[in-house]
Parts: sequence; structure tokens; C-alpha cells
Amino acid sequence: MKARTLKKDKVNIVTMGCSKNLVDSEVLLTQLRGNGINASHESGTDDNNIIIINTCGFIDNAKQESIDTILQYVDAKEKGLVDKVYVTGCLSQRYKDDLEREIPQVDAFFGTRDLPAILKKFKADYKHELVGERLLTHSSHYAYMKISEGCDRPCSFCAIPIMRGGHISRPIEELVKEAEHKAAGGTKELLLIAQDSTYYGLDIYKKRNLAELMRRLSDVNGIDWIRLHYAYPTGFPMDVIEVMKERDNICNYLDIPLQHGSSDVLKAMRRGTTREKQENLIHSIRDILPDIAIRTTLIAGHPGEGEKEFQEMVDFVERMKFERLGVFTYSHEESTHAYTMEDSIPQEVKQERANHLMEIQEQISYDLNQEKIGKTFKVLIDKKEGGHFVGRTEYDSVEVDNEVLIDASKHYCRVGDFVQAKVTEATEFDLYGEVVD
Repeated sequence: MKARTLKKDKVNIVTMGCSKNLVDSEVLLTQLRGNGINASHESGTDDNNIIIINTCGFIDNAKQESIDTILQYVDAKEKGLVDKVYVTGCLSQRYKDDLEREIPQVDAFFGTRDLPAILKKFKADYKHELVGERLLTHSSHYAYMKISEGCDRPCSFCAIPIMRGGHISRPIEELVKEAEHKAAGGTKELLLIAQDSTYYGLDIYKKRNLAELMRRLSDVNGIDWIRLHYAYPTGFPMDVIEVMKERDNICNYLDIPLQHGSSDVLKAMRRGTTREKQENLIHSIRDILPDIAIRTTLIAGHPGEGEKEFQEMVDFVERMKFERLGVFTYSHEESTHAYTMEDSIPQEVKQERANHLMEIQEQISYDLNQEKIGKTFKVLIDKKEGGHFVGRTEYDSVEVDNEVLIDASKHYCRVGDFVQAKVTEATEFDLYGEVVD
């Protein structure tokens, strides 16, 4: 028993959900280690006696996965395999009282902005000198950069403002410092993320200042690619596209969640736009930058989506021919505006609609990829998997988009390096390439 109490603590951080949560876990990991605490992220070993679970509370499936993970570690605690279980993140922020009542074995629950309180549990201080420094939990050649926190949008289906609070931009100087630190550590690609990246700067600079931020980050030596995610379409600042056009190290890539292709459903979603406005925006962006790859996400089955509205979304996808598309089924989230509406569409119908949209997108993606055969692209190598080196072009983000597969028996590539690859073959979602000089 005595040996047990003298044993030095080992902390394991487990992350659920999106890249924004991953950044939070990396910041926590950096602060813990900066305080001399032995901490790791998703450690493969079983000798960690303190577990911190960073949860996701976005939609039903994510919530269930987070709860299952909490129960798994609570069970390990009851068996004496771990000493303490702490829970943080979106699920904990949103359902703290319920969770405390239902899972009392958890030692403490924290919200999304409770980092100092977590550190206090370890008798650790928040070290301001570590701001801008972050230990990465994946290959160091790319890094997510969270440019703001929270969201002020009133979207009917979304619980993010409940979990993450209102929009708060990070100052440009702080983000530039972080980019310089990352570049010094070998990072070549920055993926800019936020709940709403196009709102950046309104709170602290009294204007949309995303274009200026991108210029300043583009000036950082060693950063070869800057990639923009989660750009809200309403009030989209077109100077961002002008910056993409003028700067070689800003990827011709835009992640812009449009959510639907029916004006009536967009109104029910409280998106502040119409199908016509969205189409005009996409056309305007492509007019300025014809070479851009546009990724969007859509929701199938929102309250008010009848066959007519769904067909409008089908037509929208067929017309717009997005380079990248993801489709989610609507999740009826309590405390959201849409929760007051009747969730009358059966889950199987929602899924059928989502599948139908993705079948259309598969053909669009296949046709676009066929056009790439014979062309040469700059490719960033992410990993070696099986018999292939796996990389991405500037038109593809990590984990969600197309990949370039290079035969490892014919070519050697170093992970984290750029190569020039000629596309020899293409499927719906993958390109096959050969390294050329």
C-alpha cells in the first residue's frame, strides 16, 4: 500500500471528437509537462494511474462514444487499475450536473474553459510563457491552429455555443508567435480551425480580420502550406480569397460548411442565407480563384425537410460539383432552437438521404479525379501505410479528404517531406502517383 502512494503519477489524456478538442488536449499536455508532470496523450501503455478524458458532446453518436469511454475508465478505477478519472470537454460542459449524478465515480468534471482548474488538481500553475508552444500529438509536419474559441451564431441545430460559449478571437501576435514556434519545430502546414473562422477579429479588432491574419501567418519562414477550415458562408469576407490568390503558401482550399441546398430549410436552420446567395458566393469564389478546392458539409433530415426540399439539395449538389463533400444526418439536440421543432423524419430516411447525396458526390469526385491523371502535384507525405507512402495535395486536408498513394517498392519518401508526384491512376477518393524529379 505504501509503495502505491509513493509511485509517481502518470497521466494519460484521451481525446474524443474534433480537431478543436485535439488542440485543447495538446495545450493541456504542454502545461502539465511544463509543470514537470509525467503526461502523455492516448498512451499505449497501461501504467497510467490518472486519466483525463476530453469529451465530445456534439451529436448523439459522439456523446455515446464519450460516455462509453468514461464508463470504461471508471470500471478500470473500480478494479484498482487507475487511481483517478477526470472528465473535461464539451459533454462535461453541457451535461455536468447529469454526469455528476449518473457517474459519481468520476473524481471531477470540468468545462471547456477550465484549464486552470484542471491544473490546480495537480498543484500546477498555468504557465503564460508556454502560450504559443504546444506539444503535438501527431506527426510534427502539420499542426492545427485554433484561431478563436466559441461561436455567436444562432444555428438551429447546433449546441456549440452552449458548450463552447461566445466567440473569442486570439490576437494575431499570439498566433504568429505560435506559428514561428511550430515552424522552428519542423511544422510545414498550419490548419486554421475555429467554430467560425470568418468571424475572426470582430471582437478584438472591430472588423473581420481573417485576411490580415492569413497574411501575417504567410510571412512566417518555414510554413509552406496554410489551410483554412470552418468558414461560415454568411458575410463571407472575400478579401480572404484575394489573399489565397496572392500568396503561394496559402492553399487553394476552402472548408465552408453550407449545411443545406434549400432556402426554406436554411431559413429553418437560421443560417441567415439562401440557396441563391450560397450559389452566388461559390461562383464568386471560383471566378477569383478557379483552381480552388471547396469542401462543404450538409445535413440530411433537418425538421422541415420534405421530399421537395431534399430534392432541392440534390439539385444543389449536382449543380455545384463540390470538390469535397461530407453529409451528416440531423441529430435532435436538446436546448437547441431546432429541439422545439418536431423531429419527424425517421433515422433510416435521414440515412437514405445522406447515402444518396454521397453516391452523387462519389461520381462527381471520380470525374474530377480522372482529370488529374497525367498531371504532377506537390504532395506532402503524411505516413507509410502497408505498401504505400500516403500523402496529400494542397487540395486535401488531413484525414477528411483524398489521399495520394505512392508505391513504396518503387519510390522512397520521407514522412513530412514534399515530393512532386505524377498521377497515374485515380478512384473516387484516392489518387495513385509516381515520384518525379
